[in-house]
Amino acid sequence: MPPARDSYRQYFETVVVGEEDDALRDAAFRLRYQVYCIENPFEDPADNPDGRERDTYDERAVHCLLLHLPTHSWAGAVRLILPDQNAPEHSFALQQVCTDPTIFQPELFPVQEMGEISRFCISKEFRKRQGDWLYPRSNEPEQREHQRRIIPNMTLGLIEGLVQISLDHGIYYWCAVMERPLLRLLARLGIHFKDIGPLVDYHGHRQPCLIKLDTMLTQVQTERPDVWDILTDGGQHWDRLVSLQSGRSE
Repeated sequence: MPPARDSYRQYFETVVVGEEDDALRDAAFRLRYQVYCIENPFEDPADNPDGRERDTYDERAVHCLLLHLPTHSWAGAVRLILPDQNAPEHSFALQQVCTDPTIFQPELFPVQEMGEISRFCISKEFRKRQGDWLYPRSNEPEQREHQRRIIPNMTLGLIEGLVQISLDHGIYYWCAVMERPLLRLLARLGIHFKDIGPLVDYHGHRQPCLIKLDTMLTQVQTERPDVWDILTDGGQHWDRLVSLQSGRSE
């Protein structure tokens, strides 16, 4: 049986968008428009007349796209918002909607080493068409079944991208304001966010939450070593994280 990451990478490639890569950033904005303005009524299409969904947080965000290799189509996108060094108390959307005391305690909510996961999306249009063209080369029943086990975990490629971005930018904690179904999906993958206070009204009822990167990866390795293999690129990201943390403690 090949390593999980090898099987996964037959179908998906994680693409972290560089600072100067305007074309890929544009692709992320267009996919977000499809998901957040067309498929789900979270944002008003009239506020994004050019077919690109953007906001002020994009100025401090690093983006990631998920490429479906057999069709060369963008399947999903996510961004990690970096802290505002000039006004850390206004770094993230979570800080605007959550009033729990945790976020005011630097030892519990270390903003300077934190990024906010945001605009996590996988297109419904992509998912609903998987029966038509997601498996065009799969004629063998066993191979088709193998692919179907991979496809529901499109989430993993985006999370691996977030790990890469975090290591590149000195981020060791993630926060987010997530829907409960997404949190349940992540928990099944061994990723357990810690709630920060109660649900808040932010594009519907959502849960402010927090996770420490090394704690998350350690728990995933215990519960889902197959998932850990993908999230760490066979351990490479983990080795880099350990090295970075060692440098911080010296």
